[in-house]
Amino acid sequence: MKSIISVFLCVLITAITVQFWPFQQVMADGLSVSAQAAILINADTGEAIYEKNAHLKLSMASTTKIMTALLLAEQNTPEKTVVTTKQMVTVEGSSMGLLEGDTVSYKALLCGMLLSSGNDAANTTAIILGGSLPNFAIMMNAKAKEIGMTDTHFVTPSGLDDADHYSTAFDMALLASYAMKNADFKEVASSKEMIVYYGNPPYKRTLGNHNKLLSMYDGAEGVKTGFTKKSGRCLVSSAERDGKSVIAVTLNAPDDWDDHIAMFDFGFSQLVCKDITYKFEDPTLPVVGGKFDRVKLNVSECKVGLLNKEYSEITYEIILPPFLYAPVVVNKEIGSVIYKLNGEQIAESKIWAVGNVEAKVSEPKSKTDLFFDKLQMLLQM
Repeated sequence: MKSIISVFLCVLITAITVQFWPFQQVMADGLSVSAQAAILINADTGEAIYEKNAHLKLSMASTTKIMTALLLAEQNTPEKTVVTTKQMVTVEGSSMGLLEGDTVSYKALLCGMLLSSGNDAANTTAIILGGSLPNFAIMMNAKAKEIGMTDTHFVTPSGLDDADHYSTAFDMALLASYAMKNADFKEVASSKEMIVYYGNPPYKRTLGNHNKLLSMYDGAEGVKTGFTKKSGRCLVSSAERDGKSVIAVTLNAPDDWDDHIAMFDFGFSQLVCKDITYKFEDPTLPVVGGKFDRVKLNVSECKVGLLNKEYSEITYEIILPPFLYAPVVVNKEIGSVIYKLNGEQIAESKIWAVGNVEAKVSEPKSKTDLFFDKLQMLLQM
């Protein structure tokens, strides 16, 4: 009887474990997170350092605005302005305070999305760029495909709940890594607050960032918070220390701030920053028509933070002409070194000329040389 009860209890415990597995905490060398799904990646390489249900499709709330803000930032027209319509500003949820008839710049809209998490800013952006919310969703999904977000589908520009609006921790990490390479996006996402002007007429406003990690964690740079009752607390963040860069994502995380701090600490403990600057066997290049026949080369220093195992897998692509024509000017950029991991570029060094090489001045020919040159020309006729 006791044996039957023991077997029954084992089966019951196993069933409960399987049923609630997505909500369990996962441990990795002492790392524990509260999130239903999470991932930590090396921002330079995309390599996963830690993951938990990273490919589970979940709603992602206002972290959606990373994509909306990216598409706006890629317009590269921050000073361009628009006058809002009722359709643009009529949306539920968080707001940057836009009213119908306000004049607002693209830069202010970017701040409104990434700092205030304004659904009105996201709605306005969608209608400006797409003409309508459905058309903008097509743009969002096309960009997601370009980035490689294979388990994502966007419906709303702000992250309001919809059954067909979902992503994964992995895909959101890809998106954040891509977006943080845009200078305008990164500037706003990493700011604790920014001063902007909008209204009718525009007047000065100060928008504060909802991302508490910017104040809580040394080296935090962004990226975006999110919350709905369906999604729970969602957070996409990035941090940089000592040449090491990481991106963390949690979806449905009751304790997201502490989750991300723990993930950052774990990531930085796993990454090692090393100098990978390429060393030429012969750091010179031939020069044609110069007072010297070669010029010395210099390669700009390159340091990256990688997992130890990755350093042996780095490959180099040297972009350099076979020779230079004189004159060569000191510090002239003449090429580059592309550092790759798994076929993807992770860093770049510039190659410079160390010294000047003046052009060789030909000595004037004597009368005798000129005579024989003319004679040879006549014989060839």
